[in-house]
Amino acid sequence: MSEQGIRPAASGDTGLAGFYNDKVVRQFTIASIFWGIVGMAVGALIAAQLYWPALNFDTAWLSFGRLRPIHTNGVIFAFGGSALFATSLYIVQRTCHVRLMSDKLAAFVFWGWQLCLVLAVVTLAGGMTQGKEYAEMEWPVDLLITIVWVAYAVLFFGTIAKRKVKHIYVANWFFAAYIVTIALLHIVNNLAIPVSLTKSYSIYTGAVDAMAQWWYGHNAVGFMLTTSYLGMMYYFVPKQAGRPIYSYRLSIVHFWALISVYMWAGPHHLHYTALPDWVQSVGMVFSIVLLAPSWGGAINGIMTLSGVWHKLRTDPILKFLIVALSFYMIATFEGPLLSIKTVNSLSHYTDWTVGHVHAGALGWVAMITIGSLYSMYPRTLGLQGMFSTRLIDLHFWMHTIGVVFYICAMWIAGVTQGLMWRATNADGTLTYAFVEALNATYPYYLGRLAGGLLVLAGMFVMAWNFWRTWELGREAAPMPVLAPEAAAARA
Repeated sequence: MSEQGIRPAASGDTGLAGFYNDKVVRQFTIASIFWGIVGMAVGALIAAQLYWPALNFDTAWLSFGRLRPIHTNGVIFAFGGSALFATSLYIVQRTCHVRLMSDKLAAFVFWGWQLCLVLAVVTLAGGMTQGKEYAEMEWPVDLLITIVWVAYAVLFFGTIAKRKVKHIYVANWFFAAYIVTIALLHIVNNLAIPVSLTKSYSIYTGAVDAMAQWWYGHNAVGFMLTTSYLGMMYYFVPKQAGRPIYSYRLSIVHFWALISVYMWAGPHHLHYTALPDWVQSVGMVFSIVLLAPSWGGAINGIMTLSGVWHKLRTDPILKFLIVALSFYMIATFEGPLLSIKTVNSLSHYTDWTVGHVHAGALGWVAMITIGSLYSMYPRTLGLQGMFSTRLIDLHFWMHTIGVVFYICAMWIAGVTQGLMWRATNADGTLTYAFVEALNATYPYYLGRLAGGLLVLAGMFVMAWNFWRTWELGREAAPMPVLAPEAAAARA
């Protein structure tokens, strides 16, 4: 164990403008870890139910159909969302050299978001749902989400407006794009006619509803789970490596290319459906084009380590960040591949898609989040580092091995399913019954569960490390806002 010393001082945050508001950053950080454990534990339970169906105990609120949206919303909006609030509010203060615009608004955003998450769990467990992927919450919760999100936008953009430097660092561009786009997606996709407090009906019908849903669904991935986390990457990779970003010019090209192309890719979720064929083709083409800006940004992050690759031997936080970028490259190569109609005819509705999603979610999103939180949290306490570097390294290997187990099991299961489902005899009849395909893929579900449990165990290691770090730094003084020239000298 490598314990880091701190400088003791008065506890708590001050309302003075000369100090950063790191209280809300720490609150969102701890909330992210808590919800990460909850969301992943639910995911492990439903993975176990797919292998042992009796684990639903004939209880409605423990059924797969109710737990699955709790898992997806829990890891995306509770774990991932809380981490995005934490890192964006941390970064915007440091790069703008000012305290957050309003402490009261920051507190409202934190507690309002936690209320949204609790209401989501309660309503989804109770079977109250719109039936929309990643947008299952009913209209009262959607309204509250909208109010909190607008408050978050005011807080973020208000802080940028009062910045002490003319330049807006590129990480804030990515955060700004995700905040605006998610607001647009959430409002448009959730337009509905309420018929009671717990039930509403979408204003869209048929293929139009499907199109609106996957315009939202894919861009929730594109902006909530990609663009925003690239904001983390552009701050924490250079910070942890002690090097400037490899190419600032490339980062600007990356930003504009990514946000211009991503919005058009949603129809690739609806190949071979009632959606017009030309719309499906547009989605496929733009998905393939996405490969260029995605890899450009990933390479920009990885090349930032030029000259300091040796740090990977001793810095497990940097391992998290760089391996996350590697998984980002895997996922953003696989996504365009699966959008090609001929490949999609094999992969769609199979566990290959599940493997692809989790290569991005557990490999890219979770690892860049965990690395960023490990890098950021001790700094908000005035510490030089986390309580234990060895525990971070242990977490890294547990998480990485767990992710590899998970995605490899799903890749194999998915390809097996696709090949068996479309195999035909000479007379045109199906070669295999559905139950035969299920039997062939059944062992891989146990492999997925093993990988998921390893990832979940790693989150408990992380929680313990954060708890001990908090004990070391709970009496730390608030961090003073550095003047631009002082910040440049320190960098």
